[in-house]
Amino acid sequence: MVLDTAPRLASPWPSWPAEKGTGLAALPPDRPFTRGQARAAASGFPGPHGVWNVLTDHQEWHQGPFTSPSDPAAWYQLAAGGGWQAVVADTTHPVAHDIVTARASGHPGQTVTWCSLPFSVPVLSAPATGPGVTALQTALKAASAEGLPLRRTVVVLTAPGEGRLPPSVKAAATMLQPLVSAVVNLPFDPHIRNHGLADPDRLGRRTHEAGAALVTAVMSAAHRAWGDPLPPAHVPAALSAAPPVPPARPTRPAPEGVLTT
Repeated sequence: MVLDTAPRLASPWPSWPAEKGTGLAALPPDRPFTRGQARAAASGFPGPHGVWNVLTDHQEWHQGPFTSPSDPAAWYQLAAGGGWQAVVADTTHPVAHDIVTARASGHPGQTVTWCSLPFSVPVLSAPATGPGVTALQTALKAASAEGLPLRRTVVVLTAPGEGRLPPSVKAAATMLQPLVSAVVNLPFDPHIRNHGLADPDRLGRRTHEAGAALVTAVMSAAHRAWGDPLPPAHVPAALSAAPPVPPARPTRPAPEGVLTT
């Protein structure tokens, strides 16, 4: 399952799925929903090993922006309510800025809250360039100062073009290795540059290999932190949405359990 937390008009996810579900707008954050509704809201995205489920917003641009929940715990509840075994949250907030802002204001930031969710493994991506790794190092310094779980954090360096990595990037990756759980290099793929993740079967072989390495790195970080196999994650308690049934009417079966974000 992929959770698209970006605003619709700033996100590429709505244009990628082959089969569109009812979308996030069908699951208002202030109302109960059933597991069936959560499943119906997800869109089908053809992956290399089957269909992924993607929760994103498919409304037309003229319908106005959909207000999605900002609390990461609400997204966790949305994922757990749907019963998916693994969830990737595609977040867009600037990590270092969020950490420093939260530190200055004395309030928990988005990054801290995401990292505190059950079995969460942070994945930080940066372009494999000199400025890219410099910004990444600043973000990791801020995360370290706040005590965020760097030992289970995975770093992904994305190559912006063909050719070898610059010496500065190689040196930065070497320095990062002992600080984080893993550093994965994602090679340049012309198909991603031109089409994003549309038609993922056309991604390059090295891209598939890097994706597999990233999944392995994330699972290894989780297993080191919580054991192998992972214990069951907490599932939010279901709420009853059954309306009161008048005594004179025949009793109807209780509807499926519902949850709220």
